[in-house]
Amino acid sequence: MSSVASVHSLWTAAAGAPGKIPGPHIEYAQLSPTLIVLGAAVLGIMIEAFVPRRSRYYSQLLLSLVALAAAFAAVIGLAAAGFGSSKAHVAAMGAIAVDGPALFLQGTILLVSLIAVFTFAERRLDPAAHGRHVDSFAAQPAAVPGGEAERAAVKAGFTTTEVFPILLFAVGGMLIFPAANDLLTLFVALEVFSLPLYILCALARRQRLLSQESALKYFLLGAFSSAFLLFGVALLYGYAGTVTYAGIAEVVSDGAKQIDPALAGTMSNDALLLIGGALVLMGLLFKVGAVPFHMWTPDVYQGAPTPVTGFMAAATKVAAFGALLRVLYVVLPGLRWDWRPVMWGVAIITMLGGAIVAITQTDIKRLLAYSSIAHAGFILAGVIATSKDGVSSVLFYLGAYSFVTLGAFAVVTLVRDAGGEATQLSKWAGLGRRSPLVAAVFAVFLLAFAGIPLTSGFAGKFAVFKAAAQSGAGWLVVVGVISSAIAAFFYIRVIVLMFFNEPKAEGPTVAVPSPLTSTAIAIGVTATLVLGLAPQYFLDLAGHAGVFVR
Repeated sequence: MSSVASVHSLWTAAAGAPGKIPGPHIEYAQLSPTLIVLGAAVLGIMIEAFVPRRSRYYSQLLLSLVALAAAFAAVIGLAAAGFGSSKAHVAAMGAIAVDGPALFLQGTILLVSLIAVFTFAERRLDPAAHGRHVDSFAAQPAAVPGGEAERAAVKAGFTTTEVFPILLFAVGGMLIFPAANDLLTLFVALEVFSLPLYILCALARRQRLLSQESALKYFLLGAFSSAFLLFGVALLYGYAGTVTYAGIAEVVSDGAKQIDPALAGTMSNDALLLIGGALVLMGLLFKVGAVPFHMWTPDVYQGAPTPVTGFMAAATKVAAFGALLRVLYVVLPGLRWDWRPVMWGVAIITMLGGAIVAITQTDIKRLLAYSSIAHAGFILAGVIATSKDGVSSVLFYLGAYSFVTLGAFAVVTLVRDAGGEATQLSKWAGLGRRSPLVAAVFAVFLLAFAGIPLTSGFAGKFAVFKAAAQSGAGWLVVVGVISSAIAAFFYIRVIVLMFFNEPKAEGPTVAVPSPLTSTAIAIGVTATLVLGLAPQYFLDLAGHAGVFVR
């Protein structure tokens, strides 16, 4: 009874003392890129509810392009106003960092997403169904594959225009993820961009069962990784008494200055710190596709609609590596001698594992998936450098890699047979004779993946390996060069297959895309060559953006 009375007295005291609870202080202008994208996503849901079906495609496409372009302009405005350097600070009551790495990564994600929207909107590659253009997505995703409801939806010419707001929700979460400045914001951002991706992976128009299987695998393994991350957050809170990055870093370096009575028994317990930090890193390494947390990658890349695969392979890696950098450099710099040996091991097995297993692949999307795993290992070499050059080299590599990846998957959507996309490598034999331009463009992307000079891949690898070598990780660079040589074998093998093998009579055709996909591929090729031939300006840009606010 006394406890009830005390609670009542606390309630009445709080009610009788207005002004004691401070309102939140949110810097809306500095959060504008994320707010624009999430606002457009909500507006997209309204379009699905109220706009007639025949007008939704153009409305959603226009809204998505305008929103992403406006958000990118907002990022440029913030950078020009000095928020990437002299005015860098922590906004939204400590939840979001507005600094150089955050703005650079957000700009990269928005550019990648803008190009991905072009591939999502493509409607010329599949033959028209019942007199109507169709896209890569199921006519009615909730229907049983091959069932009566799906056949009726295809006959009616339905298109799944809700993929555009779902894409925008994923982009909104990705914008928050590398800028999160406390562990709860990090976890919420992870869920905000993961859940839309689980849905998008299940929406393929062709191979519906394979697509749904890939989404289920991604969801189940993603749920495990989220659980690891959340458990790690709880342990780090028990260790430091706070979830803010700066607060945890302070306790790691100086010990607990003010013991919270409720946490007095656990604060500054090194076991909690080490286990909690390891679990958080496991959750992040899952998202970047590093070995041994990579098992979802080949199946999901193969089963998801190819426009979704391209978007996910490019944008998710940028967001996840951004978050990983901030956790290691801002939260756990005091544990450098504990996490560096572990990350050495992860980087080595990721580079070698991705490169070696890719040699055995017979499906182009699975080959690109293992290529993505190997590249995660190369980027980890820059992360391990633990220097300003390491951060800037990773930022540059992520920007260069994302355009190559998006362009490569856009080319994959063009090579088709009667069953849809012809992803079996054997069907690509002689493609250079059937369609020299498409094969040449794909060869440029493959050479960039291999790190051949005069491509963006060479500039990126040189930057991360140089940063790693200068930090004393010379042996890691040796392994990286060996892995690059192994990886070059299967990239060159595909080029030889396309240009030096005889085309088969029943081989696939190359579809003529609309200006949307053509633009996406052209931007990918241009970025690959510009970043390879004249990388210095962009390296300097990444260098200026390489300092985290603490």
